[in-house]
Amino acid sequence: MGKQRVEATEQLDASFASDNVAGVSPEILQALTEANTAAALPYGGDLQTSALTDWAKSEFGAQAEIYPVFNGTGANVVGLQGLLDRWGAAICSMQAHVNNDEGAAPERVGALKLLPRPTVDGKLRPADITAELSALGFVHAAQPQAVTITQSTELGTLYSRDELAELAETAHSHGLGVHIDGARISNAAAALGTSLAGITSEIGADVLSLGATKNGALAAEAVVVINPDRARGTEFIRKFSMQLASKQRFLSAQLVELFGTELWRKNAEHANAQAAKLGEALATLEGVNITGSTVVNAVFPEVPQEMAARIQSAYLAHEWDTAPSGNPVLRLMCNWQTTDAQLDALVAVAAG
Repeated sequence: MGKQRVEATEQLDASFASDNVAGVSPEILQALTEANTAAALPYGGDLQTSALTDWAKSEFGAQAEIYPVFNGTGANVVGLQGLLDRWGAAICSMQAHVNNDEGAAPERVGALKLLPRPTVDGKLRPADITAELSALGFVHAAQPQAVTITQSTELGTLYSRDELAELAETAHSHGLGVHIDGARISNAAAALGTSLAGITSEIGADVLSLGATKNGALAAEAVVVINPDRARGTEFIRKFSMQLASKQRFLSAQLVELFGTELWRKNAEHANAQAAKLGEALATLEGVNITGSTVVNAVFPEVPQEMAARIQSAYLAHEWDTAPSGNPVLRLMCNWQTTDAQLDALVAVAAG
């Protein structure tokens, strides 16, 4: 599935280009201000990181470890390295962000081998895991040692709790670890009406890339090692992967404010609800077909060529795919700041 990258210009409104275009939640800015004390121990020896560790253990289990990092690519590369030997490989969806959108960081920085599987909806099935297991013990092939699951997926789809549990059970039954790329885990949990643990630790995930930046943080993500028996040496991997912050209190303060309160859910529910409104409004326009179901904060409308031209003359909007009809499928993202007025303006442009 192809994606057309569009470069921003001063004339294009970037409101729906990505959930990364949003600003920082005021609550998080306040938490940063409060963390800006005269002196605090570096590299995680601060009160904010201690509070973050306490939260992670309360959410994911007493054995859980949490390691703040700078970005989602870093979280994925660090998290997966802990699950793999040097000869190991990770099974993923062909559409996964770790496979398509991380600039070869898994391969070049993490020395990881990815085993991408074709999927129609971005979601792995147990059969995708078992299909790769014929390589086990074969010296000429990288050895499957982990499965990485994107929740929610790059196609805006969701794994149910039961689907995640089945994948984890299949992986574990063959000795493979389970990593969840949770860049949008808050949107997924909000859409499913569950806790973060409900779709991670409780279904058998071993490592989680805990996303925060897309949901209101400034520049903060984290690697959560839920099962330290499967993921080893993450503290050392984070350091040599250049993801250890000296002034770590500023990363931890953001994560504590976001996840130690219900702010993560509030922000994610708003983004999801705005996407649902946008999908419903666009669907009323002649010639528009909303592909898939809008369950998180991504809308994928198939639109007539002339409508796509109108939208892309005013907005930075990625052309995500081409429908069988030949019409473009756009990707429109909502975020925690998306307003009704912004929705109305986009729909008006689309309507012409």
